[in-house]
Amino acid sequence: MIEAARPGAFELSDEQRAIGEVARDVAQREIAPHIAQWDREHVFPRALYAKLTAAGLMGMLVPEAFGGVAADYVSYALAIEELAKVDAGTAVTVSVHSMICNAIAKLGSAAQQARWLEPLATADVIAGFGLTEPDAGSDAAAIRATARRDGDGWVLNGRKQWCTNGAYSGVIMAMFRTGGAGSKGISAFLVDTALPGVVVEKTTEKLGIHTSNTVDLAFDDMRVPAEALLGAENAGLTQALATLTSGRIGIAAQATGILAACLDASVTFAKDRSAFGKPIGAFEGVSFKIARMATDLDAARLLVYRAAALADAGRPFTVEASKAKLFASTKAREHASEALQIHGGYGYTTEFPVERYYRDAKITEIYEGTSEIQQLVIARGILGRFE
Repeated sequence: MIEAARPGAFELSDEQRAIGEVARDVAQREIAPHIAQWDREHVFPRALYAKLTAAGLMGMLVPEAFGGVAADYVSYALAIEELAKVDAGTAVTVSVHSMICNAIAKLGSAAQQARWLEPLATADVIAGFGLTEPDAGSDAAAIRATARRDGDGWVLNGRKQWCTNGAYSGVIMAMFRTGGAGSKGISAFLVDTALPGVVVEKTTEKLGIHTSNTVDLAFDDMRVPAEALLGAENAGLTQALATLTSGRIGIAAQATGILAACLDASVTFAKDRSAFGKPIGAFEGVSFKIARMATDLDAARLLVYRAAALADAGRPFTVEASKAKLFASTKAREHASEALQIHGGYGYTTEFPVERYYRDAKITEIYEGTSEIQQLVIARGILGRFE
């Protein structure tokens, strides 16, 4: 078991640093040489995930009893940041996979844990997530997809939109309506994609994160066994939101990784590129951008580490996770633009990676709860709910 960082201390242990270093080494060796082509061709690098599994990165949040690493959230955040510095699409694939592993470890029955956790950690099985529908995005309580009891099982019907990892998942954690209208009539299911009745209706082409698989799924009279129900019946939305809260640490770390990549690229270019007889980093118009970028990177990391350390300590971290995601995603998008500006005309070409960082950064303000939703969570944490 990895020793957790103390909340507020943010001193990384040797074990935590080691997990970050593993992620960095794998990213540099297995992703960096190929990412420009993968991004250009919109490739989901399926074979990569066997290598990430072998390195322990797909089982970071899985207990050791099931072959996982049993890493803490701080270690997990470090690993996601290192992956995102090289490829944000790979980072979100691992983040969502880990979020589902965490949900099964915390909410699953002994049978569900035995069925799924070891394959997800050690056998190159990928997990996906299905919540959003065409008319249910930020208003998740409006979902229409249904699950009805049928003998000793359930029958699933409906459509899910923008399912991360959906076309390559062995299991999908998906939400279906099992009761009346509103948030209290929704249940979570672990859907085995090997069963008949679920198909990929559409693969979504996106502005960025081209190596992340995003699909629409159709469930047509799909029969699943009774044990597919995850947690308590009609408590699925509560469980989904709790899962998203932990997932926000991952997306905040992803945004931090993009920001770190922007800083590295900008520093290198500012030293190498000359104008008017000296490196462009000698000019305040460039150097001040880099100074702000470095400061915001430190702030983003500290917010991520704080949220992760609180989660590790078993303390409330919902507001802190939202603050980390709001700040890191906003600054990733802002500084990706500044990095592109520092590169000038070169930044607008595909010869340099900053145009990819620019495209990848925007989604971190949208998924796992938009920036507006994060502000709502933060405001309610401060003011309470007004009815």
